[in-house]
Amino acid sequence: MALSTIFSALDLRDGFYQILMRESDIPLTAVSTPSGMIWEWLVMPQGLKNAPATFNRCVTHLLRSVRSRAPSYFDDVFIHSRGVDGKSEVEMHKEHIRKSFAVMRKHKHYANLKKRIFGAGEIPVLGCLVGKNGVRPDPGKVRVINEWPSPSNVKELRQFLGLAMYLYKYVSNYAGKDRPLSQLLKKDAAWV
Repeated sequence: MALSTIFSALDLRDGFYQILMRESDIPLTAVSTPSGMIWEWLVMPQGLKNAPATFNRCVTHLLRSVRSRAPSYFDDVFIHSRGVDGKSEVEMHKEHIRKSFAVMRKHKHYANLKKRIFGAGEIPVLGCLVGKNGVRPDPGKVRVINEWPSPSNVKELRQFLGLAMYLYKYVSNYAGKDRPLSQLLKKDAAWV
């Protein structure tokens, strides 16, 4: 996404339910209801041990032809573009979106248009904001950390440190700044 100047984010609709079960595996999903009916899943149900990995692998494989401009993570697709060869960033971005939608349509994977962002200067990606100026922390998450009450015991301190770890990528020498609080986690540490 480096050097890109315009971004879009898509959420695939119905996630696991877009993956058809292998014919031989359908009987293995049978469930008997109290009324005596037997139901079998024709699509991959949620809750199976390997369902997330299978779904992610499927989406990654289906979108491989557009991966350089539309990487995916599970049910999220991030499309990014920049102007090249005399075409504006918007023209290139529309082209990348069209190609991504064509691949998705071909494989019968559809986007949830209620959870989409088109042509933005910045999009949320895995808890961070990614834009033409790089990656930055989500201001909402930073606000929660700033407003967190002061810990008064080890359990509360662990909770705070776990939350604050979100910022380690963005704070230089995070470990050094974190050390005084981490020292309080030791068994014989004195709380003032």
